[in-house]
Amino acid sequence: MSFFSKFKSQTKAQQGTTNKQVFLGEDFDVRLKWFKDTFDQCIDITFHELTANQTRVAIVFVQCMVDQQVFDEQVLKYIVSPNFASSRKELIHKLLDLQSISTMCTSVLTDLQVAADMVMDGKIIILFEGDCRMLAIPLTSVEKRAVSETSNENVIRGPREAFVEDIHTNITMIRRKIKSPDLKMEQIVLGKYTKTKVIVGYIEGLCKEDLLTEVKQRINRIEMDGVLGSSYIEECIDDSPLSPFPQSQKTERPDVVAAALLEGRVVIFVDGTPIPLLVPVTFYIFLQSAEDYYQRYILTSFIRLLRYGFLVISLLFPSFYIAISTFHPEMIPTTLLISVAASREYVPFPGLVEAFIMELAFEALREAGVRTPKAIGQALGVLGALVIGQAAVQAGIVSAPIVIIVSMTGIASFIIPAYDLASSIRLLRFPIMLLSGTFGIFGLMIGAILIYIHVVSLRSFGVPYLSPTAPLKVSDLKDVFVRAPWWLMKRRPSFAGTSDKNRLTIRKSMTEDDED
Repeated sequence: MSFFSKFKSQTKAQQGTTNKQVFLGEDFDVRLKWFKDTFDQCIDITFHELTANQTRVAIVFVQCMVDQQVFDEQVLKYIVSPNFASSRKELIHKLLDLQSISTMCTSVLTDLQVAADMVMDGKIIILFEGDCRMLAIPLTSVEKRAVSETSNENVIRGPREAFVEDIHTNITMIRRKIKSPDLKMEQIVLGKYTKTKVIVGYIEGLCKEDLLTEVKQRINRIEMDGVLGSSYIEECIDDSPLSPFPQSQKTERPDVVAAALLEGRVVIFVDGTPIPLLVPVTFYIFLQSAEDYYQRYILTSFIRLLRYGFLVISLLFPSFYIAISTFHPEMIPTTLLISVAASREYVPFPGLVEAFIMELAFEALREAGVRTPKAIGQALGVLGALVIGQAAVQAGIVSAPIVIIVSMTGIASFIIPAYDLASSIRLLRFPIMLLSGTFGIFGLMIGAILIYIHVVSLRSFGVPYLSPTAPLKVSDLKDVFVRAPWWLMKRRPSFAGTSDKNRLTIRKSMTEDDED
């Protein structure tokens, strides 16, 4: 059952007083005073009052968020020009009708609260004496990071560009890849104080209506003080928020988002973060990389099978060693058993404690490498792997085999493309180690079966987490364990419930369509 099913009858309430409409008529002084009271103690808010053609005009904007030069050249010079208008009525008429201002997306409003929100969004608000209407001019100019290469999802042959923190730049990058009016972008504002823009993107005709409705309903139910990243939304829209497994895909690559949209999925952009969310998702998507679709399918299939193998190693290898060395030594070949026993002769800890020490030390080194500067982090990893591991073996604290096993497990976790899934596997490794150290192979099997039962029961926006293997959908297996060539993947995956199944048609000749 969905986590949100018990809230089906709820509707989104107004967030505080920020959604209340404010109308104060045509009185210029009253409206200007309302703005000054609203932005009291805000030193970055500029109020510029002037008189043009016997008409009092007030301009309100945020410093350093407005392109002042463009405003002076394209707006202010018309207002102060004596030849622009001969009377107050003509001045207001020309400005409001945008007959002389070369700006785009200019809007006219009368709600003071909406105008105040636009000021905080970087727009310029112009008030006129004797008229309740106001002019909102979008001349926002803020510093933002330039589009750069991806840092976490590198590829050899694919595009290098990555999302940035500016939501409009991110949308433009998707528009450049999907040049169709069917690509829809709907905006939702979240956060009582942050008023963060959240944009839901989908392709009309490919995205199932039920999925789109569910996504928007879950987002609209969120009421919080601020949304500073996509993770704020992710934790509020998951079907099973207590599960360690990720139920939405995160990416910094525009090509991954475009591919997901073409499958009938939904993307959720959050202003201020370069990591959008993709829903729904299945377990197997986290073992796919963008590189898979830019390399030959034979090589891709081999690498993908390698990932599945090392996924099992990352999860179960330490537990398997603990189980057989503690409870089932007869499973180890005699020569290897003698070698392992000799290396553990002077180790004072049992296998479970020994493995826990090394795993915790490895996790600490991993986190230290992430939090420290890049150059130091690389050196720290080498130092921890070579010096600390060797010193621990020579001191007799741990044995050499456990160092090899933990190192191999760490390498296996790095092979998993999705960081969220790799983190889940790291977390689940410890309880399975505890079960193996208590019950042996039987405990390992118990842990694996419990994880499988949990994964089978998971849903991502109603989609089974292990789709298309449970329930089985043979036609969708072409892009799961291996990647079939493009000329065989003629139909979209069915887990997203897309209404248009066909995505590829190879004509036998250029005149085939004419013959049809």
